[in-house]
Amino acid sequence: MPASTVKIPSSSGGAFDCYLALPAAAGKTPAIVLANAIVGVDEDLRGIADEFAAAGYIAAAPDLFWRTVPGPLTHEDPRTRPRGQPRLEKIKTGEADMADTLAYLRTLPQHNGRATAMGFCYGGPYAVLGPKRLGYDAGISCHGTQLLDFIAEFDGLIAPVCIMWGDKDFAAPAEVRDAYRALAARAKNVEVHVFPGIDHGYMLPHSPAAFDAATRKFSMGRALSILETLRGGQRQKAEAAE
Repeated sequence: MPASTVKIPSSSGGAFDCYLALPAAAGKTPAIVLANAIVGVDEDLRGIADEFAAAGYIAAAPDLFWRTVPGPLTHEDPRTRPRGQPRLEKIKTGEADMADTLAYLRTLPQHNGRATAMGFCYGGPYAVLGPKRLGYDAGISCHGTQLLDFIAEFDGLIAPVCIMWGDKDFAAPAEVRDAYRALAARAKNVEVHVFPGIDHGYMLPHSPAAFDAATRKFSMGRALSILETLRGGQRQKAEAAE
């Protein structure tokens, strides 16, 4: 399971770091691109990438904050919060990085041309933006923030999207959960899971107050199930039938 940090050329100039974990098995496979939380590509995110690679998938975690303060940060670091603001503007800028990462992955001999965007906290909106307009085939959000600002993006979106929060998550108050539950009720491609008693950051072991192993296991299972649907030639068959 080789893993390394590679440089990905940016479409706006320069290059950014991306943690890349490759499966040990030969053959073509889908990819999953992990959109980082506000703390960046830390040990938690690299561990998730390694887990997907061990399961037989290409996993990439681009540094979405490469234009700002360099280096690993923590939630207590005073530099952490400012680099994610203004939030909507920063997320818009990061769309190019998610698209550039996907373009890079498509050059790898192991890649079958299909990919899922999986966002955490700050990166949650890319679970919607990825399949809506960045070329991704599916999206997964774990304790994503700011998602009410992107609910209109589901209009015309047919790719599968899975949204997961805990019911104690500050990013998913009742009005946000209700809006997404209503969306899932009318859109067959959208699934929403809300976990009782679970807080923001449940996927990240270095958030000990929020981390929940059982909920993380469920979320990884949903991601692996979605990735499995991206094996083979479903897209090519669908395009040929049009």
